[in-house]
Amino acid sequence: MILWRTAFVLLLFALALPAGRGQSAETRPWDEIVAAAEGQTVHFNAWGGDARINAYIVWAGERLKALYGIDLVQVKLSDTGDAVSRVLAEKTAGRDSGGSIDLIWINGENFAAMKANGLLHGPWVATAPNFALVDVAGKPTTVTDFSVPTDGLEAPWGMAQFTMMVDTAYVDAPPRTAAALLDWVQANPGRFTYPQPPDFLGTTFLKQLLAMRVATPAVLADPLDEAAARSVTAPLWAYLDTLHPHLWRDGRSFPKDAGALRRLLGDGEISFAFDFNPARASAAIEAGELPDTVRTYVFDGGTIGNTHFLAVPFNAAAKEGAMVVADFLMSAEAQIRKQDPRVWGDFTVLDVAGLPAADRKAFAALPLGVATLSPEELGPVLPEPHPSWVAWLEAEWERRYVAGR
Repeated sequence: MILWRTAFVLLLFALALPAGRGQSAETRPWDEIVAAAEGQTVHFNAWGGDARINAYIVWAGERLKALYGIDLVQVKLSDTGDAVSRVLAEKTAGRDSGGSIDLIWINGENFAAMKANGLLHGPWVATAPNFALVDVAGKPTTVTDFSVPTDGLEAPWGMAQFTMMVDTAYVDAPPRTAAALLDWVQANPGRFTYPQPPDFLGTTFLKQLLAMRVATPAVLADPLDEAAARSVTAPLWAYLDTLHPHLWRDGRSFPKDAGALRRLLGDGEISFAFDFNPARASAAIEAGELPDTVRTYVFDGGTIGNTHFLAVPFNAAAKEGAMVVADFLMSAEAQIRKQDPRVWGDFTVLDVAGLPAADRKAFAALPLGVATLSPEELGPVLPEPHPSWVAWLEAEWERRYVAGR
């Protein structure tokens, strides 16, 4: 049976809902929003699978309580699509206020689904004072989410870029092209694998290979046309057909997620892993999860990158508190702490060069980590495909490599 991501089903379901967002622009002065936020409890629905991220959110909650009298409660998710489903169900039931979710950590197809279904408050982001610090010009994905304009409906929170990890104890010269990777895997069977889609990192690996193999990358920015997609993705499936027999466990099974992939690398079963956080390897080395021989690199020509965001549902019970939380999380104070690899290591959305001297100095003083590439070394950022490609790629992958075996 073909698996469809929850968010993509919602995106299709959006076609049956009334057109239009159904929300109005946020026009209140920021001081008025801050005053209304005092004493509110903000239910922040965020992926809860990383202890360091959860600890960072706890710290943010302590600062928000001290600064604004806001109580921040993290609702830990395993799949952001679950929160999208909940908001959609509330809208369908006519619950237009007093919603159960105040703030969502979101991007990609989940944002596209919420925007299409009129599930978001706003536009409001331009009202937030700290949005003026964001590097919109230098980091265009801060206002475009998987090629979908954000239109002020979500606040940029952090940057991500696909980064390879390699254990230099086993590999002298890591492969920097798709062809070189295939050659290496064929010469070293069982030493490479990737998470099974629809895990987001496994799907990102498919998108990375597709971006490297497609003849005209610009076609990926357009909404998917299935007939055209079969032609566009033919080189990807031919590549995977050749790659899979040489993978870990002969390509008959795959690790379930990024954590499982890192454990295989840490245990010496494979020689490569990858992540969407360029500082993940350094943090894992410091935590003793990976050997200190692991380093990171990127493919020639660039790797896929994006921005992750914070959005307020249309019916949030604590809209004001949610907007104040998102604004604080865009502040220099919060962004500096978040980029510290000893805390999280998530790269900033801010224009560091335009910050006051003290903040620039604080960013400059952050350690990169033993295995972390500098922004210059990370190289070009390749855009994410349009969200409509995601579920189709995942379904096609399953049809080819799971359903038939």
